[in-house]
Amino acid sequence: MTNYFILPGLGNSGANHWQTHFENLGDNFKRINQQEWDAPYCDDWLETIDKTLAEYDLENVILIGHSLACTTIAHWAKKYNKTIKGALLVAPSDIENPVYTFPATGFTPIPLEKIKFKTIVVASSNDEWVSLERAKFFAENWGSEFINIGDAGHINADAGYGEWNFGLEILKKLG
Repeated sequence: MTNYFILPGLGNSGANHWQTHFENLGDNFKRINQQEWDAPYCDDWLETIDKTLAEYDLENVILIGHSLACTTIAHWAKKYNKTIKGALLVAPSDIENPVYTFPATGFTPIPLEKIKFKTIVVASSNDEWVSLERAKFFAENWGSEFINIGDAGHINADAGYGEWNFGLEILKKLG
């Protein structure tokens, strides 16, 4: 059975966020809870992910990241050099852009190495936290399939993405 791990971005994902709806789909959907959601340290987030995944067969693991968690997954892939089944990377925040003023330590520079497992980057044409061009740039460097879902904001609850059936269809592409 595939185990899906929900990785929220900065501030966590609330009750109406699509990640929470995914988490509620079954026992094989689990959220990885970080110790610090609002002023995170990259190394802490990476260690939490790696410790959590150590208990599972990595061939049956899919990560589901949103926002800052997409960069976190790229850092995890680079640092630990492990192979999993795949990762869905939704609305990767461009934390190198000056508009990103939240306290997040150690997440830059954004890794640009090819990720050695299957990844899909989903982006929006009007996301305030990443331009479509930068999202495409990340996808190209990471070796990811790229999907532009149009004007969808940051693809979060505020943008109307609670239950997200199209996201579940995309997730199926990873196995």
